[in-house]
Amino acid sequence: MIMMFDAETFVNGQLHKIKEQVRDGKAIIACSGGVDSLVCAGLASKAIGDRLLAVFVDTGLMRKGETEQVRTMLEEMNVNFRILEEADYFLDGLKGITDPERKRKTIGERFIRCFEREAKGFGAKYLVQGTIAPDVIESGADGKGLVKSHHNVGGLPKDMDLELVEPVIELYKDEVRQVARHLGIRASERQPFPGPGLSVRCLGEVTKENVEIVREACHIVEDEIQKASREGRMDIPWQYFAALLPVMSTGVRDGGRMYGMTIAVRAVLTKDAISAVPAHIPYDVLENISKRINGALGDKVTRVVYDITSKPPATIEWE
Repeated sequence: MIMMFDAETFVNGQLHKIKEQVRDGKAIIACSGGVDSLVCAGLASKAIGDRLLAVFVDTGLMRKGETEQVRTMLEEMNVNFRILEEADYFLDGLKGITDPERKRKTIGERFIRCFEREAKGFGAKYLVQGTIAPDVIESGADGKGLVKSHHNVGGLPKDMDLELVEPVIELYKDEVRQVARHLGIRASERQPFPGPGLSVRCLGEVTKENVEIVREACHIVEDEIQKASREGRMDIPWQYFAALLPVMSTGVRDGGRMYGMTIAVRAVLTKDAISAVPAHIPYDVLENISKRINGALGDKVTRVVYDITSKPPATIEWE
């Protein structure tokens, strides 16, 4: 007999486990603002109260307005938190790196160094993470083949000086969302955003300029799709974004030749993130996205394409 997932039972069980593991100690939580980490923040806060500190690291690789949104959500949850401005630290570490695995591991290591510093100041020896089952599976940590090293699994440095607490590590995204609804967390329906941020949407080297390009393109994709959904023209996909490709092509601007980059639009439907199919976006919505991207970024971008690849063979993110 298949047992249905029960959010209340799960929450009660995890509160007990967190209390047993942390006991009278302190913990910090790596809080990205996504549903996984916010659920863990809610659970850990209920379990250990003000002995928890949520730490949000602005890596300079965040979406438009991300830091302000996360601040608001943490304030609503009444959780102790700190916001760290670390854009230079992360971008400096990514200089010259083009390999996706090195990007993820570099970012994972720098996250941990930030958390270790904050934990020392707070007197904490535990790090709470919103790791979920697909993170472990794709990182090859369950004995299966490596797909990509998630920063919070394969990207963890071996000399990390914190003990991990991972309340949702056995759950899939749809189950995490059920827990979020049970806890009343506003981010329950928020679309996923990768821990390494826009670095995995900048194929090739991650530079401040490229991040700014893909940040604006992602904002336009999100804005146009959300607008179309509000107007009843399409359903909201599970995840939808833009990626900046290291593919140059000839274009025309102001009657003259230009040579610019390519933006790929990606939108998928899935339940568990293990497999996915491309979402159907009405042509007029795609056309609006293309016009807005070329209007805002036309001095750098000459071409906008739509990715219709399923997972597998592709992954959801490009890197």
